[in-house]
Amino acid sequence: MRGLLTAFRVAALLTLLLPGAFAAERAFPYGQELLLDAEPMRPGKRMPILTIESNGDARIDLWCRTIPARVELFESAIRIESGPLPQELPAMQSTGQCTPERIQADEQMLAALTKVTAWRWEDGGVLLIGPATMTFRAATN
Repeated sequence: MRGLLTAFRVAALLTLLLPGAFAAERAFPYGQELLLDAEPMRPGKRMPILTIESNGDARIDLWCRTIPARVELFESAIRIESGPLPQELPAMQSTGQCTPERIQADEQMLAALTKVTAWRWEDGGVLLIGPATMTFRAATN
Protein backbone atom coordinates (compact mmCIF):
# COMPACT_ATOMS: atom_id res chain seq x y z
CA MET A 1 0.00 0.00 0.00
CA ARG A 2 2.83 2.37 0.87
CA GLY A 3 4.47 1.77 -2.53
CA LEU A 4 1.19 2.54 -4.24
CA LEU A 5 0.90 5.87 -2.39
CA THR A 6 4.46 6.80 -3.35
CA ALA A 7 3.78 5.94 -7.01
CA PHE A 8 0.58 8.00 -6.89
CA ARG A 9 2.46 11.00 -5.44
CA VAL A 10 5.15 10.78 -8.13
CA ALA A 11 2.50 10.54 -10.85
CA ALA A 12 0.63 13.54 -9.39
CA LEU A 13 3.85 15.57 -9.19
CA LEU A 14 4.74 14.75 -12.81
CA THR A 15 1.25 15.71 -13.92
CA LEU A 16 1.73 19.13 -12.31
CA LEU A 17 5.29 19.71 -13.58
CA LEU A 18 5.17 18.39 -17.15
CA PRO A 19 2.69 20.88 -18.64
CA GLY A 20 4.97 23.69 -17.46
CA ALA A 21 7.98 22.00 -19.03
CA PHE A 22 6.17 21.62 -22.34
CA ALA A 23 5.00 25.24 -22.22
CA ALA A 24 8.56 26.45 -21.59
CA GLU A 25 9.80 24.38 -24.52
CA ARG A 26 7.17 25.95 -26.75
CA ALA A 27 8.08 29.56 -25.97
CA PHE A 28 9.89 31.44 -28.72
CA PRO A 29 13.68 31.19 -28.21
CA TYR A 30 14.46 34.88 -27.75
CA GLY A 31 18.13 35.85 -27.73
CA GLN A 32 19.32 32.63 -29.34
CA GLU A 33 21.08 32.40 -32.67
CA LEU A 34 18.77 30.41 -34.93
CA LEU A 35 20.62 28.79 -37.82
CA LEU A 36 18.80 28.06 -41.09
CA ASP A 37 18.38 24.30 -41.51
CA ALA A 38 19.70 24.06 -45.07
CA GLU A 39 22.64 22.76 -47.04
CA PRO A 40 25.64 25.11 -47.06
CA MET A 41 26.03 27.23 -50.17
CA ARG A 42 29.61 26.63 -51.26
CA PRO A 43 32.30 27.81 -51.54
CA GLY A 44 31.64 30.02 -48.47
CA LYS A 45 30.98 28.68 -44.98
CA ARG A 46 28.52 31.34 -43.80
CA MET A 47 24.94 30.22 -43.11
CA PRO A 48 21.89 32.43 -42.49
CA ILE A 49 21.22 33.16 -38.81
CA LEU A 50 18.21 34.87 -37.26
CA THR A 51 18.50 36.41 -33.79
CA ILE A 52 15.40 37.94 -32.18
CA GLU A 53 15.46 39.70 -28.82
CA SER A 54 12.42 39.84 -26.53
CA ASN A 55 11.98 43.58 -27.29
CA GLY A 56 11.55 42.81 -31.01
CA ASP A 57 14.98 43.92 -32.16
CA ALA A 58 16.43 41.39 -34.57
CA ARG A 59 19.47 40.72 -36.70
CA ILE A 60 19.33 38.71 -39.90
CA ASP A 61 22.63 37.31 -41.11
CA LEU A 62 21.94 36.27 -44.68
CA TRP A 63 24.20 34.28 -47.03
CA CYS A 64 26.33 37.36 -47.69
CA ARG A 65 25.08 40.44 -45.82
CA THR A 66 23.63 41.31 -42.40
CA ILE A 67 20.64 43.57 -41.80
CA PRO A 68 18.69 44.81 -38.77
CA ALA A 69 15.00 43.98 -38.44
CA ARG A 70 11.97 44.34 -36.17
CA VAL A 71 9.91 41.29 -35.27
CA GLU A 72 6.46 41.14 -33.71
CA LEU A 73 5.27 37.86 -32.22
CA PHE A 74 1.68 37.14 -31.19
CA GLU A 75 1.39 33.55 -29.94
CA SER A 76 1.76 31.65 -33.24
CA ALA A 77 1.73 34.73 -35.52
CA ILE A 78 4.89 36.55 -36.55
CA ARG A 79 5.72 39.60 -38.64
CA ILE A 80 9.24 40.47 -39.77
CA GLU A 81 10.08 43.97 -41.02
CA SER A 82 13.62 44.38 -42.24
CA GLY A 83 15.80 47.22 -43.29
CA PRO A 84 16.88 47.30 -46.92
CA LEU A 85 19.73 45.15 -48.14
CA PRO A 86 22.88 47.28 -48.15
CA GLN A 87 24.32 47.84 -51.62
CA GLU A 88 27.89 47.60 -50.36
CA LEU A 89 29.34 44.20 -49.56
CA PRO A 90 30.84 43.41 -46.14
CA ALA A 91 34.36 44.81 -45.68
CA MET A 92 35.45 41.66 -43.88
CA GLN A 93 34.32 38.50 -45.63
CA SER A 94 35.52 34.97 -46.04
CA THR A 95 36.47 33.52 -49.40
CA GLY A 96 33.36 32.82 -51.46
CA GLN A 97 31.02 34.57 -49.02
CA CYS A 98 29.58 37.01 -51.54
CA THR A 99 29.36 35.23 -54.86
CA PRO A 100 26.64 36.39 -57.30
CA GLU A 101 24.59 33.30 -56.31
CA ARG A 102 24.80 34.21 -52.63
CA ILE A 103 23.85 37.84 -53.31
CA GLN A 104 20.79 36.63 -55.22
CA ALA A 105 19.99 34.16 -52.40
CA ASP A 106 20.10 37.10 -49.92
CA GLU A 107 17.40 38.88 -51.90
CA GLN A 108 15.24 35.76 -52.15
CA MET A 109 15.58 34.86 -48.48
CA LEU A 110 14.84 38.39 -47.31
CA ALA A 111 11.72 38.48 -49.50
CA ALA A 112 10.61 35.12 -48.03
CA LEU A 113 11.26 36.23 -44.43
CA THR A 114 9.19 39.39 -44.82
CA LYS A 115 6.25 37.28 -46.06
CA VAL A 116 6.30 34.93 -43.04
CA THR A 117 3.01 35.05 -41.10
CA ALA A 118 3.24 32.21 -38.54
CA TRP A 119 5.72 30.18 -36.54
CA ARG A 120 5.70 26.96 -34.54
CA TRP A 121 8.00 24.38 -33.02
CA GLU A 122 8.44 21.21 -35.06
CA ASP A 123 11.03 18.44 -34.69
CA GLY A 124 13.18 20.55 -32.37
CA GLY A 125 13.30 23.53 -34.73
CA VAL A 126 11.39 26.75 -35.26
CA LEU A 127 9.32 26.70 -38.44
CA LEU A 128 8.67 30.07 -40.06
CA ILE A 129 5.60 29.71 -42.23
CA GLY A 130 4.68 31.81 -45.25
CA PRO A 131 4.71 31.23 -49.02
CA ALA A 132 8.01 29.45 -48.31
CA THR A 133 8.47 27.51 -45.06
CA MET A 134 11.90 27.69 -43.41
CA THR A 135 13.24 25.78 -40.42
CA PHE A 136 15.72 27.35 -38.02
CA ARG A 137 17.53 25.47 -35.25
CA ALA A 138 19.41 26.82 -32.24
CA ALA A 139 23.09 27.22 -33.10
CA THR A 140 25.28 24.85 -31.12
CA ASN A 141 28.62 26.67 -31.40
